[in-house]
Amino acid sequence: MYTLVGSAKNRSARPLWLLEEIGLPFSHIPANAGSPEARAHSPNGKLPVLITEGQTISDSTAIMTYLADKHGCCTAPAGSLARAAQDSMTQFLLDEFDALLWTAARHSFVLPEEHRLPAIKDSLRWEYGRSLTRLADRLQGPCLMGADFTLPDIIATHCLGWGAMINFGTPEGALAKYFAAQRARPAFIRAMAR
Repeated sequence: MYTLVGSAKNRSARPLWLLEEIGLPFSHIPANAGSPEARAHSPNGKLPVLITEGQTISDSTAIMTYLADKHGCCTAPAGSLARAAQDSMTQFLLDEFDALLWTAARHSFVLPEEHRLPAIKDSLRWEYGRSLTRLADRLQGPCLMGADFTLPDIIATHCLGWGAMINFGTPEGALAKYFAAQRARPAFIRAMAR
């Protein structure tokens, strides 16, 4: 049995969604970063945390990779060229979307006020817009890797929603259709209802 600590309002949404896609039983401890619940399972209070077999795994991508590999779902086989392409897409999304959005968050409310640089968000917003175009160019089919739903689809959909929420930009054209289709998946709807 798995236990996931985190909220659908942060990066914990990613492994929540994957657990719903795989259809595994799991328990969920809703928590926000830095909360007593988070610190009980993560000394630095960061989320998400997956608890399994008496061990904890942190970081949404690490958790998803572990679950996908273990259960053979939503991933290409390790060591395959398809997996290399999938990992390339994952790194692109983490570098070009997640990192920009996290930097914006840090300069909005995470860092102490005296260390925030609000003007940096204009540059990040511009870069995010370029990344939207690059992602649209890389779209290979109904899913990012073609016909099959994989981990990059979870990361991309989460980041596209995050970017829209903070007014960094919204997908257009084929990317907008892709985004809407991913958010219509039953597992996504179940995960976000938690």
